[in-house]
Amino acid sequence: MSHVVFFLVPGVHLLDLAGPAQVFSTAADFGHPYTLTYVAERTEVPTAQGVPLVAGLAWPELGPEDLVVVPGWRAVTLADSPEIGAAALRALRDHHARGGTVASVCAAAEALGRAGLLKGRRCTTHHDVQDELARRHPGATVVRDVLFTADDRVITSAGIASGIDLALHLVAGRHGPAVAAKVARDMVVYARRNGHDAQSSAMFRHRSHLDDTVHHVQDLIDARFDHPLPLPTLASAVGVSERTLTRLFTRATGLTPLRYQQTLRLERAQHLISHGATLEAAARSVGFEDARMLRRLRARAA
Repeated sequence: MSHVVFFLVPGVHLLDLAGPAQVFSTAADFGHPYTLTYVAERTEVPTAQGVPLVAGLAWPELGPEDLVVVPGWRAVTLADSPEIGAAALRALRDHHARGGTVASVCAAAEALGRAGLLKGRRCTTHHDVQDELARRHPGATVVRDVLFTADDRVITSAGIASGIDLALHLVAGRHGPAVAAKVARDMVVYARRNGHDAQSSAMFRHRSHLDDTVHHVQDLIDARFDHPLPLPTLASAVGVSERTLTRLFTRATGLTPLRYQQTLRLERAQHLISHGATLEAAARSVGFEDARMLRRLRARAA
C-alpha cells in the first residue's frame, strides 16, 4: 500500500480526510514509505468547514498494493449527497477489480455503494444514516455499532473520527501492530481494532501507569514481541534485576513481562486468523514454533 489516493467530494469533512492522511503521513515519517495524492472532479473542493482544498484531476496509476480512500461529506441524508461522476465511480470499481483496496469514511460508504462495491459485503457508516444506507443498497449487510468493517478489500468506517481507526487498522495489517501503536502514540490517539474485537489494543490497555522503567520495557516488547525476549535481556536493558523488573512490571500492568508478550502475540495472531491465515501460519508469524501454545492461549482467553 505504497500509494494512498484520497478522492475528494464537495462538502468533504476535514477530519474525515485529515485523520487518515495523518496516519499514513506519520507512518511515512517512521520509514514506511507512503505517497499521498488528492484527486477530485474539480480543482477546488469546498469543505464542510469552509476551508477550500485544491486537488488534482488526474488519477495516478495504481497497483494492487495501493489504497483509495473516500472521505465523507456533510449531508442530512445520503439522498442529499453530492453527485459523483461515472468516471470516478468507475475508477473506484476498477481499482478494486485489479486487486486494490478501497475505503470510505462516514457517509462516503454511499460512494462505494454507487460504485457497486457494497453488494454482498459487510459495511458500516455514521449511525445517523445507517438505516438509509441499508435501504439504498439492499444488497449490502450494514453492520451497526462498530468502528469499521473490512470485507474483501472494501473497508468502511463509522463516524468522522473513526477514519483514524480505519487507517491504523490498515497500517497494522501491513506493518504489524507495533508500527500502528507507534503511529497512534505519536498522534496521541488510541489504537483501535475491528468493532467485534476488544476496542483498544493490548499495547494501550496496559499503559495507564507512570512507571518509566516499565514503559521502556513495554517499548522493547512492543517492537519485538515476535522474537525471544528473555527476562535477563529485558532487565539488563533497563538496568534493574530480573526480580525488580518482574515486581515493577506486574505492579504497573497486572501482567508479567512474559504474559504481556504472549498477550501481544495472541492479539496479533487473532488478527491474522480473522484475515484468512491458518492457525499454524499465524502462530509462526508471531514467534511460536508451532500452534500448540497459540491454541492454549486462545483457550485461556475464551
